[in-house]
Amino acid sequence: MSKLWGGRFQKTTNSLVEDFHSSITFDCRLFRQDIKGSIAHANMLGKQGIITGVEAEEIVAGLKEVLADIESGKVDFTVQDEDIHMNVERLLTEKIGPVGKKLHTARSRNDQVALDVRIYLKDEIIEVNDLLKELIKVLVAVAKDNLDTYMPGYTHLQKAQPITLAHHLLAYCQMFHRDMGRFKDCFNRVDVLPLGSGALAGTTFPIDRELVAKELGFAAVSDNSLDAVSDRDFAIEFLGAASILMMHLSRFCEELIIWSTDEFKFVEMDDAYSTGSSIMPQKKNPDVAELIRGKTGRVYGSLMTLLTVMKSLPLAYNKDMQEDKEPLFDGIDTVKKSLLVFTPMVNTMSINKAAMAQGAKGGFTNATDVADYLAKKGVSFREAHEIVGKMVFYCLEHQKNLEGLTLDEYQQHSQLFDEDIFGAISLETCVNQRRVIGGPAKEAVLAAIAKLEQQL
Repeated sequence: MSKLWGGRFQKTTNSLVEDFHSSITFDCRLFRQDIKGSIAHANMLGKQGIITGVEAEEIVAGLKEVLADIESGKVDFTVQDEDIHMNVERLLTEKIGPVGKKLHTARSRNDQVALDVRIYLKDEIIEVNDLLKELIKVLVAVAKDNLDTYMPGYTHLQKAQPITLAHHLLAYCQMFHRDMGRFKDCFNRVDVLPLGSGALAGTTFPIDRELVAKELGFAAVSDNSLDAVSDRDFAIEFLGAASILMMHLSRFCEELIIWSTDEFKFVEMDDAYSTGSSIMPQKKNPDVAELIRGKTGRVYGSLMTLLTVMKSLPLAYNKDMQEDKEPLFDGIDTVKKSLLVFTPMVNTMSINKAAMAQGAKGGFTNATDVADYLAKKGVSFREAHEIVGKMVFYCLEHQKNLEGLTLDEYQQHSQLFDEDIFGAISLETCVNQRRVIGGPAKEAVLAAIAKLEQQL
């Protein structure tokens, strides 16, 4: 089979090189985008008189037939045609004859592949953000059911202060909402048409790039032909945003894994999102959460792959850039699969409210509120901090907690303590007195939910 670029060559391509050089095994997923871009290009060539209107119509009709053949499984792509672009062009020419060879007028595979990836990534960003939106909605729904579910908040994985599960879940909502913003920003930079840049220096044909951009739904056209064909910043940016998203999912999964242990018993994963052991019949493992945690490294790897591929490439296009698609595709697939399974896993998990409340009562999580009590009575916070620290030591020596001390014991440390100290350090008071914007108080959480729902 002769190559579409083979005019100056006297030897056929080595069979090992044929396979090594080909990208059709992975860029075949771009067939819809490639044909969509080619249809817009053919329409423009016809309108500009670069080819005749009849030829343009024949090419467009042939491309639509090729698309239908691929979608119906009638087509076998070949490594001899190297990539999706040449496979489609070969199929088109076989279908409509020599006029199919006019399709490639005024374009290169360099600007063609940049176009295909951008069209593809635009659709994928929208889909990822839709999945994120659904996840946030689920978390908000669970939060609404747990406005009064008290639990310990942690720093250094040590109990710190009491909060609610609703407040905890909203922290992740904020992370995922920022992820949506990053993908949206990335979309704006993907939404630039590179077609018309040729191999690197544009074309002498009187093409209309704005016309193509309008037909394909791009917001702008690229301003520099060298940059347009050699830029993969948009793919790196997507993988950067995807890596941050996976980091957020991994942190959440880590907590769910810890919470589902027998030591915590805060949550239990639904049977449909758990697995067992081949040797230990009692086991119920949070494998889905663990696997998402593991796949985070996979997305990081995709980002590092593309950064490394691009780090020393001179302008403009280099064959190295063929290595952009596999990490990008894998990153996209991993993120989408993770979101698709994570959302229902969280939605179906059982929450042990009693265990969470019991956990919030231990570890002196109300110690800061005791110090605040004294500070509100005129004691400097540093002095109050020292007094309460000594009280905690006293409790540890006598195997008590702060709410278990008598008023007399309180007053042994400061005469400013009164009967109202016991109400001031209850879980409900500790949480709901923190009414500041962004705080864990019920009214603050409800306000945060309302704001988030409005933003969505």
